[in-house]
Amino acid sequence: MAIGSFPVAMKTRKPRVCVIDGLGGGIGSVIIKRLKELYQEEIEVIALGINVLATAQMLKARANQGATGENAIIVTAPTADVIIGTISIVLANAMLGEVTPQIATAIGSAPAYKILLPLTQECLEVVGVSREPLPHLVEMAVANRLAEVLKTLCPSVLPVGAGQPEPD
Repeated sequence: MAIGSFPVAMKTRKPRVCVIDGLGGGIGSVIIKRLKELYQEEIEVIALGINVLATAQMLKARANQGATGENAIIVTAPTADVIIGTISIVLANAMLGEVTPQIATAIGSAPAYKILLPLTQECLEVVGVSREPLPHLVEMAVANRLAEVLKTLCPSVLPVGAGQPEPD
């Protein structure tokens, strides 16, 4: 799968990963905690909450910055290198109506590489995707998929412990 490349400015800044969540922000918080465990400060983690509770929870998980609401997402999503969240963030009216059509469009149209977890409360099924518990999905998204994306787009950014010799 072709991934593309970072803009020229990437050479002078850290990769920007936007984590987007709504409702209580629990899934976004789990994602951010794992991002920080693996990448510490090698990447910039932006918490974009659809509501203030989601933003607050993600900031507690140690996001570098956070912003709340439709306009924050519309303005910030196009500046991301990678967007991570559940599949609901690209579905208009998902999350009990929190995801507006404008939010779904902004995320879907953003040039960022998107890593979406197949979790939703909507009447939606992604065929070919097996049901996995949240910790497994986060591990697949962050430790596996994001690592591959960053390796391709920004080879100098490695997860903690990667590239170090194995102990004897």
